[in-house]
Amino acid sequence: MRKMFKYNCLNPISGVGLENFTADYEKTEDVNAADGILVRSASMHDMELPENLLAIARAGAGVNNIPLDACAEKGIVVFNTPGANANGVKELVIAGMLLASRDVVGGIEWVKENKEDANIAKTAEKAKKNFAGTEIQGKKLGIIGLGAIGVKVANVARHMGMEVYGYDPYVSVDAAWNLSRDVKHVLNVEEIFETCDIITIHVPLMDSTKGMINADAIAKMKDGVILLNFARDLLVDEKAVLDAIKAGKVRKYVSDFPNPTTAGQDGVIVIPHLGASTEESEDNCAKMAVKELMNYLENGNIVNSVNYPNCDMGICNQAGRVAIFHRNITNMISQFTTVLGNQGINITDMTNKSKGEYAYTMFDLESAVSADIVEQLAAIEGVFRVRVVK
Repeated sequence: MRKMFKYNCLNPISGVGLENFTADYEKTEDVNAADGILVRSASMHDMELPENLLAIARAGAGVNNIPLDACAEKGIVVFNTPGANANGVKELVIAGMLLASRDVVGGIEWVKENKEDANIAKTAEKAKKNFAGTEIQGKKLGIIGLGAIGVKVANVARHMGMEVYGYDPYVSVDAAWNLSRDVKHVLNVEEIFETCDIITIHVPLMDSTKGMINADAIAKMKDGVILLNFARDLLVDEKAVLDAIKAGKVRKYVSDFPNPTTAGQDGVIVIPHLGASTEESEDNCAKMAVKELMNYLENGNIVNSVNYPNCDMGICNQAGRVAIFHRNITNMISQFTTVLGNQGINITDMTNKSKGEYAYTMFDLESAVSADIVEQLAAIEGVFRVRVVK
């Protein structure tokens, strides 16, 4: 008998993504009945997590709205969709760079204010000097964070004639392969601060990155530097940036995160969080989230999780597959295999991966496990959840 799964959408999710669900999936409006949840921006921190919930797929990159540790300790896998919206964000970063370098916004506002002027074409020729700017060709661009977005920005900037410096101590192999050879990979972020005319930040928000663009960092930057933030608002100490704008140290600050601190301030261009707000980005994020959710629910495979390690054993061709969520501590595997061995169940394949405090172990078995075996595995100290995948 084929297993049926139910999913719930906490936010509107692109139909282009949802149509990838097969006939084995049914949408439910009752979140407590869902095996999987699809979410964009809805906050889940105050939500009581249903006991039968297996996974949450965030159609986007940021997961600040999801209680990651609480989910991990209930054996709920949280996925995101890194790179699915990278092109949309990349394009807006380039637009932000141009808007900061050339006072296009100021010029547009001038035209609106002078719309009743019958001689506006002639007047504009006199006024346009007030909106003159600089070209980005030949300028030094510093990119902090060379993930999916940072790499795309770097490559486009090189094609636009910029000298590009990239900083990322944890750059992935995939990112490195996709990065233009002409990008200068620096080993110290201070080199970015001291060298670059324009700096854009593309790192996740963590304790180690919160407020990384602060007064001390700005003091090391070149006079007239342009700062762009299309990653997370709390990465930047925006009060320090405003002080630097008033002092003439920072020429422009472009942010995709409106808030009372920066809205309407001189020298600041605030965009209403449009980075990934394109039809294509929303479609791509939805398709990727659905694919991740289906692969996990059907096969137990984890790809692009933020609270559990990646783990892929393909499609199970054996009689049974069991997944165990547990603390990343010693002597767990031997306890699992002892329980299975005592019941005469042969293990044909297995994998064990860890991520921080949490670990994930999956067994392919020659015979299906009974409820009693599941109970014994779940009773082992340090186990959060035992899931019978097949």
